[in-house]
Amino acid sequence: MRYLDPKNDLVFKKVFGQHANILLSFLNAMLPLDEGQVVQYIEYLPAELVPDIPVIKNSIVDVRCIDNRGRQFIVEMQMLWTDSFKSRVLFYASKAYVRQLDKGVEYKGLKPVYALSLINEIFDEESPLYYHHYRLVHTIDQHKTIDGLQLIFVEIPKFAPKKHNG
Repeated sequence: MRYLDPKNDLVFKKVFGQHANILLSFLNAMLPLDEGQVVQYIEYLPAELVPDIPVIKNSIVDVRCIDNRGRQFIVEMQMLWTDSFKSRVLFYASKAYVRQLDKGVEYKGLKPVYALSLINEIFDEESPLYYHHYRLVHTIDQHKTIDGLQLIFVEIPKFAPKKHNG
């Protein structure tokens, strides 16, 4: 029996972009959420982040959704790693973060944006870790953070099960 490859762009968008229960379970399994912060409900948002000003770069992500707490989630499947991919993900997440506020709305209304990217290549040869979590952290007191943007990159090849002898 043959199965569809979930790394294929069309299959990925079909599975995670149209089956909220699968995406919900996936987000809760993969995101660095604090205890009691699980995602309980999601609503899909347009995958295209159209700029208000036409000369600004347009962005299209694989899957974008929001939960009942107002947190946004961007989920991407990337087959090939490029040096600019981290910057592109930061750009997408920043754009989603900034677009939350309309004129006259206070900054305290901003909610976190999580960008979860699955990478089908090893991009950090020096690390045995497959899970890479980036967030804004104080350089001296690492317990102090600024909520807002969190980027998660998962190296799929490092996630593969190991073969056993015997």
